[in-house]
Amino acid sequence: MHKTINPNILYFGTPVVLIGTRNEDGSNNLAPMSSAWWLNASCMLGMSSRSQTVQNLLRERECVLNLPSEAQVSAVDRLALFTGRNPVPPTKAERGYRYEPDKFGIADLAIQPSELVRAPRVAECPVQLEATVAQIHPFEAPSSLVAIEVKIERVHIAEELLMDGEEHYIDPVKWKPLIMNFCHYFGLGGKVHPSRLASIFAPPARD
Repeated sequence: MHKTINPNILYFGTPVVLIGTRNEDGSNNLAPMSSAWWLNASCMLGMSSRSQTVQNLLRERECVLNLPSEAQVSAVDRLALFTGRNPVPPTKAERGYRYEPDKFGIADLAIQPSELVRAPRVAECPVQLEATVAQIHPFEAPSSLVAIEVKIERVHIAEELLMDGEEHYIDPVKWKPLIMNFCHYFGLGGKVHPSRLASIFAPPARD
């Protein structure tokens, strides 16, 4: 039986992303989010235009999408309820957010310079995607939400995530992304079934 409900949120499980951007004064900003999905070399990010991250994206037109694994969950949680926006937007202040200019320090994470963009990478994150802003799509008024399309310009992957003997293929068994599921942190369980689709993206057979 199904029941018609009105849930407070619709977060059915998406990967956590730590978005690295640069503030107007050149300092670094780091923000956790989870409304993200990928298609080919592009990624769509859903965020509020009132956030410091979106303001930075509008101005700088670049970012780094740092993907934490299950191992970084404590660092991600330390960033909760902090914002780089000063003054804190009223809607966030009402929910207990506080201004914090040193997000990397609060999370106890290390800054790693990027190669193609000025935005920072997170050294501890196994996946780091340097990106530039392609388009910004506002949601229907009066919402402050925007969908930001970014183009992935460079991909950095921890070597231990690669398939054995392969340089450009990530082993899905080794990658343990941190998942946000209805505002709770989850990891992935084991593989439940072989996938016929996976054969399309498998590395070519070797002679």
